[in-house]
Parts: sequence; C-alpha cells; structure tokens
Amino acid sequence: MSWLRIREMVRKEFIQLFRDRKNRMVLVMAPLIQLLIFGYVVNYDIRDIRVALIDQDQTRESRLLADTFTAGRIFRITDRPTDPREMEKLFLAGKADIGITIPPDFSGRIRRGETAAVQIIADGSMSNMASVRISYAVMVIDRLNRELLRELYGRDLQYGKIDARIRTWYNPNLDSQNFFVPGIVAFVVMLISLLLTSIAIIKEKEAGTMEQLIVTPLKPSEFIIGKTIPYAIVSIGQMVLVMLFALYWFDLPLAGSLLALFLATCIFLLSTLGIGLFISTVSKTRQQAMMTTFFFILPFFMLSGFVFPIANMPTFVQGLTYLNPLRYFLVIIRGIFLKGVGLHILWPQYTALAVIGVAVFTGAVGRFRKRLD
Repeated sequence: MSWLRIREMVRKEFIQLFRDRKNRMVLVMAPLIQLLIFGYVVNYDIRDIRVALIDQDQTRESRLLADTFTAGRIFRITDRPTDPREMEKLFLAGKADIGITIPPDFSGRIRRGETAAVQIIADGSMSNMASVRISYAVMVIDRLNRELLRELYGRDLQYGKIDARIRTWYNPNLDSQNFFVPGIVAFVVMLISLLLTSIAIIKEKEAGTMEQLIVTPLKPSEFIIGKTIPYAIVSIGQMVLVMLFALYWFDLPLAGSLLALFLATCIFLLSTLGIGLFISTVSKTRQQAMMTTFFFILPFFMLSGFVFPIANMPTFVQGLTYLNPLRYFLVIIRGIFLKGVGLHILWPQYTALAVIGVAVFTGAVGRFRKRLD
C-alpha cells in the first residue's frame, strides 16, 4: 500500500469537493440550518394550551376555576362555546387542544361539601401531547381543590400521606432541547457522511474519470481509503461546527469528555462511510444512489430511539435496532453531553459501534472492484 498514492487521491478529492463555490456553502450552511430547524421544531415542551370552556354554572366558583387555569400562562381560553356541538367543531377545526365543561350544579355541590365533577376532553389525535395536557389540567384542578378546602374550613387539611420529593438529574428543567439537540448532532453527522459517500464512486463514472483511475496503479484498497478520508475529515469538521453551535446557541451542557466524543464519532463514521460506499458500489446512477441512501436513513432514524423509545417497540423490531449504529451513537452522545459519563460506562456501545463499523466497512471494500461494470 502506497501512502503517496493515497495522499494524491485525497488531494484530488478535496479539490473536486471544494472547487464549486456552491458546494462550500452547502457543506457549511446545510448542517447549521438542519440543526436550527430540528432544534426549534422537534420540541415536546408545552407552552400554549388552547382551551374551549363551557361554563353552565356562571358562579364565583366556576370563574375561579377558569382563572386558575389561565393564571399559569400555559392554558389560554380561546373560545367559550355554549353547546357541546360547538366544542366538537372547534376540535375538528384544530382550534382547541382541550375542552372543559363546568356543570350547572358545580358551585352548589362545592358549598355542600360534595364532589363536583368537571368534564375535561382532550384532542387525542396526538396522543403524547394529549397525555401531557391532561396531566397539566389535573395539576391545576388539584391546586384549586386545596385552595377551596382552605377557604371552606379555614385551614389546610393535612393527613397521613406519601410525600414525594422529586428531583430530576441531568436535565433539571426537563427541556426538550437538551434531549433532542444531541440526537440532532448525531443525525446530521450520519446524514452528511452517508449522502457524500454514496455518490463518491458514482460521480467518477458519470464524469468519465473512472477510466483514468482504472489505468492508474491505484489498488482498490488505496482507492477506497483515498475516497473516504476527505469525507471523514469533512464530517468531523461539520460535527465540530454543529457541536459548537449547539453549545453556544442552544446553551447545551457538555458534561463529559471531548476526547471520548471524538473517538465515538470516528467509530460511528466507520459505519456510515461504509454504508455510503456500499451504496455507491451497487448503484448505477447518482439518482439511484440518492434514493437508496434515503431508504437507509428513514429506518435508521425511526429505529434509533431518537424520538420513539425502543422499549415501546415490538420485540421483533427491537431486535432489528441492534443492527442500527445510530442507536449506539445516540446513547454515547447523550451520555457524554448530559451525564458526563465515559468509556467506563459506555464501553458496550463503543464495542457495538466498532463491530458494526468494521464489518460494514470491510464488506464495502470487498464489494468494490476497480472496473466500470
């Protein structure tokens, strides 16, 4: 193996990659734009819940209930329909998130010391959001219950109970961005490295330069190494750029070691670059390579635990996730960013990434033949 030939191949690839001014802008701006879009859009924090309120009681107690909901600035009463059918129309039109119906005997029951029922209807078309909204509504009603009991009996009613003292480690404010942004960093690295590598060999064939490379003394292994080194460097550079943007724009905490993160990124790139090379060797045209790449990206994204917990998936699907390198990289990057753990804890993920990466990259190199067919 000649490192001189590899060096010249790497130099040619860099010249080809950065020769077009548009390519330079895409390589720098594309990951930042993706990080901004994902960082602000992929967010489960509930900040505005639109309420449709039917008040059939029209008393001080019913108004107190409405005021309790709006006092926290999370709930916002947007409509006051007079009929349940009007509330249904609001849900169908997407103008209300939850509906609250206060019955006519609401205040009377409270004054008699009886249980007063309030109907709460949530739009369950987005089940995860509906469950959070219902939990918030129950917390508001529980707070009002304590205030009403204090008003009726003149003191706080305390009784034997379990008092939960809750603390949240690693993400005290439960900010969605702290959970999603590290995953977005991993996803951007995978996306860019797969896309660039999947067309690495195809573009030589389409440009008519593959014939020239065939007659050179380059060995297949030297050709592959020379092709992948530039994209590995570009991917690592984009990783650094995106990570800095995440740290200083989104104020993402970095509790762990940068060296451990760099090592994990290099091992992860073995898998993504290997898959990209495999796609490039089996594809005939650039369009076919791009379509095949997106065929891989969607399952990787869905089966990684980025959004949907792997434990909630069917058993067979959970087995498939063990073949997904993004699954292990997400555990590593979130562990380093939020928990500050290192190799002594994350070594199983590092090992799995290395095994998958070596297997995939070796298979891609073995699949490549320095010929046109």
